[in-house]
Amino acid sequence: QVQLVESGGGLVQAGGSLRLSCTASGSIFNINTMGWFRQAPGKQRELVAVMTTGGNTYAADATKGRFTISRDNVKNTVFLQANSLKPEDTAVYYCHFAALGKTYWGQGTQVTVSS
Repeated sequence: QVQLVESGGGLVQAGGSLRLSCTASGSIFNINTMGWFRQAPGKQRELVAVMTTGGNTYAADATKGRFTISRDNVKNTVFLQANSLKPEDTAVYYCHFAALGKTYWGQGTQVTVSS
């Protein structure tokens, strides 16, 4: 059974940084995309950034220039470096993997940015 385990969330002041990581355990092969989504209270889950196996990336306008996604294909791990954090970045952050037609989600990690 595949599980995605996230870490790195927490409380940070505005302008600060956090580094989130997500590692897949279990039998997962041919991962195509790895990415991050977030969901703030009362809002829909939204895409933050995604990265393909070939290294192509897409980032939401709200996070461009501040957040950087990277991945370690050997360790089945994806990272999100979040800099210059703003209170509006407060949300539960979920990692997402897509492999062989299946999708997998992490359990979520809370990021809270105080003003």
